Amino acid sequence: MDENNKKIARDFIRQAVLEDLESGRFSYVHTRFPPEPNGYLHIGHAKAILIDYGVARDFNGKFNLRFDDTNPVKEDTEYVEAIKEDMRWLGVDWEDREFYASDYFEQLYEFAVKLIKKGKAYVDDLSPEEIREYRGTLTEPGKNSPYRDRSVEENLELFERMRAGEFPEGSRVLRAKIDMASGNINLRDPVMYRILHAEHHRTGDKWCIYPMYDFAHGQCDSIEGITHSLCDLAYESHRPLYDWFLDELEIFHPRQIEFARLNLSYTVLSKRYLKRLVEEGHVNGWDDPRMPTLAGLRRRGVTPEAIWNFIEDIGVAKTESVVDMALFEHHIRKDLNLRAERRMAVLDPVKVVITNYPEGQVEYLEAINNPEDESAGTRQVPFSRELYIERTDFMEDPPKKFYRLAPGREVRLRYGYFVTCTDYEKDADGRVSVIYCTYDPETRGGFAPDGRRVRGTIHWVSAQHAVDAEVRLYDRLFTKADPMDFDAEAGEDFTDFINPDSLKVLTGCKLEPSLAKAQPGDRFQFERVGYFCMDPDSRPGAPVFNRTISLRDTWAKISQRK
Repeated sequence: MDENNKKIARDFIRQAVLEDLESGRFSYVHTRFPPEPNGYLHIGHAKAILIDYGVARDFNGKFNLRFDDTNPVKEDTEYVEAIKEDMRWLGVDWEDREFYASDYFEQLYEFAVKLIKKGKAYVDDLSPEEIREYRGTLTEPGKNSPYRDRSVEENLELFERMRAGEFPEGSRVLRAKIDMASGNINLRDPVMYRILHAEHHRTGDKWCIYPMYDFAHGQCDSIEGITHSLCDLAYESHRPLYDWFLDELEIFHPRQIEFARLNLSYTVLSKRYLKRLVEEGHVNGWDDPRMPTLAGLRRRGVTPEAIWNFIEDIGVAKTESVVDMALFEHHIRKDLNLRAERRMAVLDPVKVVITNYPEGQVEYLEAINNPEDESAGTRQVPFSRELYIERTDFMEDPPKKFYRLAPGREVRLRYGYFVTCTDYEKDADGRVSVIYCTYDPETRGGFAPDGRRVRGTIHWVSAQHAVDAEVRLYDRLFTKADPMDFDAEAGEDFTDFINPDSLKVLTGCKLEPSLAKAQPGDRFQFERVGYFCMDPDSRPGAPVFNRTISLRDTWAKISQRK
């Protein structure tokens, strides 16, 4: 193996692909991502997408987007469009190769007819409950259906009548005839087609029988010339069935390879449970910034690059494990630290009056946009007699190691001057309402000519120029690392562990005036506070910012200790 191939073959999937190319099993690489349009994509799907797409890219191959739209009861064009939007946002390009399993319904039907004619499929009249009963268990073999030995002619006639809509839902299915005693339960005469009298989002009422995923999956791969069908480990036991269909149909045979799906702490990565969160009103839609959906992460301010880097870091494994949410948060912070411009914002404001600063005077101070990116340049921030600072940056009777503003104490205003607290006022509720200070005009820029030092530096916003805003502080949606670890028999549910503080809405926040020009989706670091993204709910003169993540990085500290 040459050095270039060694770099490409950095995980077991790429090693297998390279071996297939070197052995001549395949002469090209073609992968696909086959989402079901029954919900929005989440971060777990991102791992699958980036593996599928990354393998095709690394081997100069092709990549298809193919919607597995075989269940019209749960599918919707809203989900189709959302999936495409999310994948484009990730930077995935499927060019003109956008396909649907429904594109192949006629061909899949003909494949089923071929298996019937070979004596490898039959129409079964057992009810769904009876089919489950006849299937057996993991330790006990199944038993044959009394309809298993129908003649080819009878099966063809019944299957054609199923297609014609002559039978009610649940009355008949088409099953593969394999082995009811197989140790692999997936080979115990699996259902290939079921009757569904439902409107399909693309084919309308043309069909009333629909293929099961296990039947459609491999045949769609074959039709499209997919070389490597990359799936999560849940499909490992389905691989013999995948191979059986392809071999019996004697068509092009892709190779299925399984990898461990992404499991992330403090969240759920199941569309079924995510849908419940939406439908039961625990969150405000699929794109709620607390959701692990790509739409939610985008609205929260997470970048595609952070997701790519996170997926690359966790790698491709063959065994299931749970990734600590702190690692994902670490990559979000690391990415935003490099790209987010800095701004000053006061979320819980209290007014400061600089008594010796000239009334009506405004001066502009130079502030650095991003210390990690010299090309980001600087901006001008207005400074005036009246300012806002964070309420937590002032204490009447501070403890010994409190280095911010207090009576008689001097602090540095970020990019500005040294100020000293001389007095303060309280309102009728006993809360500090105004803080009075004096400033040293010789300390502009935050440095004293006499060399004296101050321990604390605080941020501020000019009251005269401040932009009023709503700020939404988002946190983890669940309080428990594994929300699915609940006792259903005791009446517990995963929703019992929803974090009541996962969203706090702050109004009357004060932002520096440059943020008035921000657009939805723009990301910033609010100095000393965290990373924020402008929300689509923003209106002219009424901006809304979502907290992407706080500044503190626990994962980096844990890693350093290790």
